[in-house]
Amino acid sequence: DTTGPLVSQFLWQDVPCGPYSLQQRYKVPVAGDVHMTNYDQWLAIQRGTPAATSTRFDSTPRYIRNAHDLAEWVHKDFTFQAFQHAALILMGMNAQRDSNPYSNSTSQAGFITFGGPHILDLIARAAYAALKAAWHQKWQVHRALRPEVLAGRVHNHMRGAANYPLHSALLNSKGAQQVFSRYGTHLLPQVYPEGSPTHPSYPSGHATIAGACATVLKAFFNESFVLNNSVIASDDGLSLLPYNSNALTVGGEINKLAGNIALGRDYAGVHYRQDAIQGLLVGEKVALNLLSEAKLFLSETNVNFTLTRFSGQTVTF
Repeated sequence: DTTGPLVSQFLWQDVPCGPYSLQQRYKVPVAGDVHMTNYDQWLAIQRGTPAATSTRFDSTPRYIRNAHDLAEWVHKDFTFQAFQHAALILMGMNAQRDSNPYSNSTSQAGFITFGGPHILDLIARAAYAALKAAWHQKWQVHRALRPEVLAGRVHNHMRGAANYPLHSALLNSKGAQQVFSRYGTHLLPQVYPEGSPTHPSYPSGHATIAGACATVLKAFFNESFVLNNSVIASDDGLSLLPYNSNALTVGGEINKLAGNIALGRDYAGVHYRQDAIQGLLVGEKVALNLLSEAKLFLSETNVNFTLTRFSGQTVTF
């Protein structure tokens, strides 16, 4: 996932949706639109008051071209949307694995198993199972503070309103200095007017879903398949330009998509990086268990799922 543009092809390329095609230009915030840098507004939101500000949107839909755009995308998406889109794009490319028992048949095709309904169903089920795993970790194990709450403690500590046991590496960090220089506060600027969701930070639900759904996609689609007609968004996000610098593979772009969805929430200011990275790994484990169980109910014989884990390890079951 380190090859090519930072944004996955599956967030740029048109999505075949039955009788129509979805062009992936979206509503994005105007540059510099951030929230919760005012202490009174920050405190009101911590106490459950609805946000007093709202997102200022660009009047022109654009392709994702920066972290702010991506952060807004993962603000409004439904649970497994990005991976449903990826599956539809990949099915349109006929990029299924050779292990698909119907890939070389002249008289049969996958449908209930190893076809669209099977793949899309497992993506949805993986997302749901991953969320349950994430919620167990969030509430029953860690109950980690959201970044906006930690930043509030930094703010009050730095102005002498409280004395928290905060590490000097955080208090003296370049990031804290840059935020104070720009906004006159140590509060963490938020992309979303309402700030973080009201459940704990670790692990990220988006990341856990991403890890699970990406793993399902890699089980069904050929990770070595090279994508044709790769693109990159123009600097203004109004068009897609041909990208020919590197060969982009299905596996690399699936991993990249998982990273985009997980880290997009970090860019928004609602998660720490550890929430994303560990969430991806939790989701991967959930999906591996799901695929192992799903294999038990297949009528097809001599079928194996093979995929590459985020660690680079190849697994077959």
